[in-house]
Amino acid sequence: MLIFTRKLTKAALVVFFGAAASWAQTTSVTQYVITQSQGTAVLQPQNPFSGSVPALGKATPNLLPLSLKEAIERGLKQNLGLLLSGDAVPFARGQYWKDRSELLPNVTTSTSLTAQQINLRTVGFKVQAFEALGLHIPPVVGPFGIFDVRAYLTQSIFNWQAIQQTRSAAQGIKAAEYSFKDARELVVFAVASSYLQTIADSARVDTAIAQRETAHALYQQAADQLKAGTTAAIDVLRAQVELQAREQQLISARNDLAKQKIALGRVVGLPAGQEFSLTDNATYEPQSKVSLEEALSHAYASRADYQSALAQVRAATLARKAAVAGYYPSVSTAVNYGDIGVNPNNSHGTLSATAALNVPIFQGGRVHGDVLQAEAALRQSQQLLDNLRAQIDQDVRNALLDLQSAADLVEVARSSVDLANQTLQQSRDRFAAGVTDNIEVVQAQQSVASANESLISSLYTYNVSKVELARAIGRAEAGVAVYLKGK
Repeated sequence: MLIFTRKLTKAALVVFFGAAASWAQTTSVTQYVITQSQGTAVLQPQNPFSGSVPALGKATPNLLPLSLKEAIERGLKQNLGLLLSGDAVPFARGQYWKDRSELLPNVTTSTSLTAQQINLRTVGFKVQAFEALGLHIPPVVGPFGIFDVRAYLTQSIFNWQAIQQTRSAAQGIKAAEYSFKDARELVVFAVASSYLQTIADSARVDTAIAQRETAHALYQQAADQLKAGTTAAIDVLRAQVELQAREQQLISARNDLAKQKIALGRVVGLPAGQEFSLTDNATYEPQSKVSLEEALSHAYASRADYQSALAQVRAATLARKAAVAGYYPSVSTAVNYGDIGVNPNNSHGTLSATAALNVPIFQGGRVHGDVLQAEAALRQSQQLLDNLRAQIDQDVRNALLDLQSAADLVEVARSSVDLANQTLQQSRDRFAAGVTDNIEVVQAQQSVASANESLISSLYTYNVSKVELARAIGRAEAGVAVYLKGK
């Protein structure tokens, strides 16, 4: 599990890893990571979008300021998942040019110089018959030379199978390009989620520091009252336990933040060990209302993975037509022109031109097998497209529900923080006045800690839900910054 996703909402995890799995279906690249499970090394698949190819150069001693925009720009240059996806585009173009070459002229040349000596008896020449007539023919002829320089031209005049294969390969290029665009969307989602998680962890550290200071003040207050004889020693012990609990919370929060910053640096491709600080904050900006119909319409028009799936269906359809065209005749021509003789100074030009009509009669079931395979691939492509269309509907609905739920949680969490702080203040006043012991104060402080954690988590969930919605409708790269501003 990626570090930066350990606190993602369930729906956000489904969107990210589901999209990464869809991307993986269009590539042949799989990475593995060794993990320990009950003392045994286990080889598990690793998501390439969690890694990167670090930028050239060493980490600088200076603290690098990093905004969300800069983090996304770095991720779009260095993220491993995007780099691997980019290699699929030239691969698809290479396949297109290979298929297209069957329709273009193919010209080759060859030059040969041969020295040869022939035993006439070995080729069935009856030397004795000529000797009986008084003609002396030596049984061995040569050595003699043959010089030949020649150019060959082959051209397909009509080959419906090659035409359809070329068209299918052209759709394969479009599918690869859309897959690359979808990989960029995934990188933006991964970077933005990791950046927001780092902001949340940083807020947890700040909150833990404030809670530790409050716990220290309460401990000091209990100690002073013990000296004054107005409270019992148990209150001091209780306050000291709470102070140590807040110390542990702070240690854990700082460790989580340090690990999260390492994870963010890996996602965006920072040099190993580079220290940086975040310059953007995750604030609460109400999101403009988006109707379900509008979101779905935009998703089907803009989602790159959906457009890639459409291109793959078109490619599979053309591939099936190419397979069926194996039954059709084809017309081709071949021309060669050259100069041949015993040597370059004693030679003569020759020309040969051929036009051929090739009619398949019986091919042992090869074409039938090609058709069956092409039809199976077409069905799979169509099924994947239908599933993806339903998945997009689910993604959009989930994103809208998560966004509304998270907005409500933020409002409740804000109110809870205010109420918890008021309760803590009143409990401190009651303890100072000797009305109650500090059990009430400790409980109130724990309520403040819980309320602050809920606020941080709900605010993080709300902003991730915005990114999730941008990803669901295909606007992650173009609209993350806008969505985080609530537009």
